[in-house]
Amino acid sequence: MPLGLILSSIGRSMRRKRTSSLNILSSKRAPRDYYKGKNCKPTGFHTRKGGYVMVDAKLPRFVVPDLTDFKLAVPTNRKSQTYLNRSYETIPNLAKKS
Repeated sequence: MPLGLILSSIGRSMRRKRTSSLNILSSKRAPRDYYKGKNCKPTGFHTRKGGYVMVDAKLPRFVVPDLTDFKLAVPTNRKSQTYLNRSYETIPNLAKKS
């Protein structure tokens, strides 16, 4: 085996690998027609003429329990409640520099 062939094969194996293959694939680093989406389920379908039809069966349904007799309240600070109850004129202007 010639020495040049051996050296070229060693050089090919020792060259740096591309680090771009390790990056996260986004639409900026991908081909023009690449669309990744945002992990949302479709709520309808596209028509032939470019429209979009919403399908009622695909829309999300949220089941909210009845909270009329719910005993817990929203946690707020007492200072913030007194600050919000003051009138607009008494609130100090924080944007002014003294």
